[in-house]
Amino acid sequence: MELRHLRYFQAVAEEGSFTRAAERLHIAQPPLSRQIRQLEEELGVALLERSTRALRLTEAGRFLLEQSRLLTARLDEVVESTRRLGRRERRWFGIGFVPSTLYGFVPELIRRLRGADPLVDVGLSEMTTLPQLEALKAGRIDLGFGRILFDDPAVERRVLLTEPLMAAVPLGHALAGQAGVTVERLAREPLVLYPARPRPNFSDHVLGLFRAAGHAPQVVQEANELQTAIGLVAAGLGVAVVPASVQRLQRQDVAHVRIEAESFVSPVIVSYRKDDTSPFLRQALLLAQELAA
Repeated sequence: MELRHLRYFQAVAEEGSFTRAAERLHIAQPPLSRQIRQLEEELGVALLERSTRALRLTEAGRFLLEQSRLLTARLDEVVESTRRLGRRERRWFGIGFVPSTLYGFVPELIRRLRGADPLVDVGLSEMTTLPQLEALKAGRIDLGFGRILFDDPAVERRVLLTEPLMAAVPLGHALAGQAGVTVERLAREPLVLYPARPRPNFSDHVLGLFRAAGHAPQVVQEANELQTAIGLVAAGLGVAVVPASVQRLQRQDVAHVRIEAESFVSPVIVSYRKDDTSPFLRQALLLAQELAA
């Protein structure tokens, strides 16, 4: 499938006529009909109900029209941004982040950076730490916020802060009213782990902390998203180990209990390319250090 197939299909669907669509696209009608047939053959479904009176979209055709409009609209935005960057009218600055950092200083950092320079577009990408390193080296992002330490000769990494970890438990749980919980006691609880993939990630960090303390908790469920993990805790499937800042969610069906172990902490780490000397990056790093402090 090529992009022109989608453009041609959209024109036919919107005009309700091959003739009018061909005029709009400035091509002859027979080649347009062939392109739509090729698209249907490649997808293996009929997109149009052809009759002598009018063209109608099939259910599959309506779905493709709706989804392809979103796709081509996003592509148009990317093309226009690329042109602006190529003309040096604006610069793109990409930030990658793990979801749990959004409960700390990172949202305020993003807000300030988005208003710091009218010639810089700040883009955001949710991704775990390991994909951040690959995205940095590929130039897809310029700054990453994660929680796992990896060594890479092309990437500079700084620990901005170290955050205590807490146990998230259902509100009616026996631990919910406790001021703290030992690792030994916590390890006896069924554990909801996140994120499930890609590995290694924060879940491996949590399991490593348990192993270092001499315990192996029973993992009963893995979730890809932090919010999903907290929802599963609220549903009574088990407990989860989360950064202390997650308490800002203020869920009424989950309690957070301090883990009585100095080792149960999680760093917030900023990553960037070692060869990136841009002034905007320096500004972002200084602001991140200020807000983290």
